[in-house]
Amino acid sequence: MLKKLALSALALTMSIPAFAFDSYQHIRNATAKIEYAGQTFLVDPFFAKKESMAGFEGTFNSHLRMPLIDLPMSTNEILKGVDAVIVTHTHEDHWDEVAQKAIPKHLPIFVQNESDAKLIKNQGFKNVQVLHEKLTFNGVELHKTGGSHGTEQMYANPQLATLLGEAMGVVIKKDGHKTAYIVGDTVWTADVNKALHKYKPDFLVMNTGFARVNGLSDSIIMGVEDVLKATQIAPNAKIITVHMDTVNHTATSRDDMRKFVIGEKLTDKVIVPNDGEVIDFK
Repeated sequence: MLKKLALSALALTMSIPAFAFDSYQHIRNATAKIEYAGQTFLVDPFFAKKESMAGFEGTFNSHLRMPLIDLPMSTNEILKGVDAVIVTHTHEDHWDEVAQKAIPKHLPIFVQNESDAKLIKNQGFKNVQVLHEKLTFNGVELHKTGGSHGTEQMYANPQLATLLGEAMGVVIKKDGHKTAYIVGDTVWTADVNKALHKYKPDFLVMNTGFARVNGLSDSIIMGVEDVLKATQIAPNAKIITVHMDTVNHTATSRDDMRKFVIGEKLTDKVIVPNDGEVIDFK
């Protein structure tokens, strides 16, 4: 009898998934794998091999080929167990050709608007859904949040406004689970403040590479000062900083961010993950 109980316990242990609790796994850049309430979401898949793409033209360090680093694991491993994909926008460092070829065409894909939905459907994907304000996927709520992929001055330039386009954030929540807010490619706006006050996230994922366009001093996404601001506006949230060390135009590195976090005494609030690192939502 004891032997049977031991074998049963072993079988139960072996059946537990790799992520037994809700978690965020940083893959690279803004790509992440989120285990949440029994569902696995892949966010902003960017699967290109190191230096296989030209740098973004007209941006900081455009002479550098990207991605600057390789993926920390195979695409097969990344895609293992994925139930749905969230694409905050279709810039190629969030939704690239390699990912488009690797991701099964039947997987649900959630996007920000009809334009992105049309593009991805034309790439052969069969189940593309627009996240208008809120939808529920297998019991998990996804809430769309707003932002701006650049400053007001940038969007006053029609050519630059077209290049920047739109990008959304997403809040993931369910009763009994920690609430996570994927801020997305945005500068700090009133929409970010609204989302923080409305959803009171326990975990905040911020794209903080401070990506630069030539000739402009401001960034098209957040940076270190925005992390400090987040700790002040959402003092109870754990902050995960990403979108660094991968594409040519990010002027803030993870080393820069870690030095800033230490200097501001924020190590108990801010996490700067390595590629492949898993953070439990606890």
